[in-house]
Parts: sequence; structure tokens; C-alpha cells
Amino acid sequence: MPKVVLFIATSLDGYIARSDGTVDWLFHDADYGYTEFMGALDAVVMGRTTWEQAKTFEEVPFVRKQVFVFSRTLPASSDKRVHHVHGEVGSVVAAIRQNLQQDIWLVGGGDLIRQFISRRLIDEFRLFVHPIILGEGIPLFLCHSERTNLKFEGIQSFPSGLVELRYRLGQGGSTA
Repeated sequence: MPKVVLFIATSLDGYIARSDGTVDWLFHDADYGYTEFMGALDAVVMGRTTWEQAKTFEEVPFVRKQVFVFSRTLPASSDKRVHHVHGEVGSVVAAIRQNLQQDIWLVGGGDLIRQFISRRLIDEFRLFVHPIILGEGIPLFLCHSERTNLKFEGIQSFPSGLVELRYRLGQGGSTA
């Protein structure tokens, strides 16, 4: 069964974007495992705001993947690879998993990440911590008030000072 992987950059103080949603502080000096990760995916999942931001990039990074955008307001896409979905997150993810062979990238944003965590839908956490303190912005774990135990899987440091932390869901904790 395909895993749901949260593969995401964060500042040292826990922000995934500036308050206006920009991510101009992200490092682009190396691949940081991105190409290999993309090769192991069939689909990406994200919220509407994240999708709107991704469409502004010069090159949309997941153009050859199935894209599932959680939104109650977006009209249907003309691109056959882009699916606008809504409903109970657990049911939607179960349906998506049934039609895939490879993993699913949970891109963001913060509210969708919170919903996935509270339903224990994230199989693997890959956090890329940038050695930057933003001071404010959009937090990685938006309003998550339940304890969620994680199991440490590994760490990798890079010459730039960026550190990748890998975790899996642990026993106990959030069960919503």
C-alpha cells in the first residue's frame, strides 16, 4: 500500500512559509534527495492555497504526477491529472491509495497537515530544517493540540547547514 509522506521544508523556528505564503528563503543550492523522492511517487496531495501558490512557480515540480487538491470551492480542472477533492480526509485518502502503486506526497498546507496528523494518515515525516529563523509566518503544525508520538528513523546533515529529520508515526497519541 502506498505511504503518505510529508516531505517539507521548515525554518528552524517551525515555519513553512512567510506570513504572505512566500518561500523565498528556501535553499536551492542542492537537490537534497528531491529527485529520488519524486521518482518514488504516484501522486501529490495539497490544499487549495498550496495549489494556488504552486501554479505560480516557473516550473510546477509535480507536473507528471496525479495531483489531488482538497477544496470545496475550486472549479474542475481541464488538466486530467489534477483532481479537486473534498469530503472526510480519511475516506478521500483511502480512495486515492486504492488506485496507486507508489507513494503519495502530502505537500501542505498547514491545515491539511493538521487534519492528516489528527487522523494518523501520515506514514513518514521528512522535515528539511533550514538554518534560518523567520520569526513569524505559517507554522508547520497549525493549531495541532493533540499529542502525537513519533519514532525517529534518521537524520542527514548537508554542507549548507540544512538538516533532514525522518520520523514515522509512533504508538499512542492522536487517535481522532
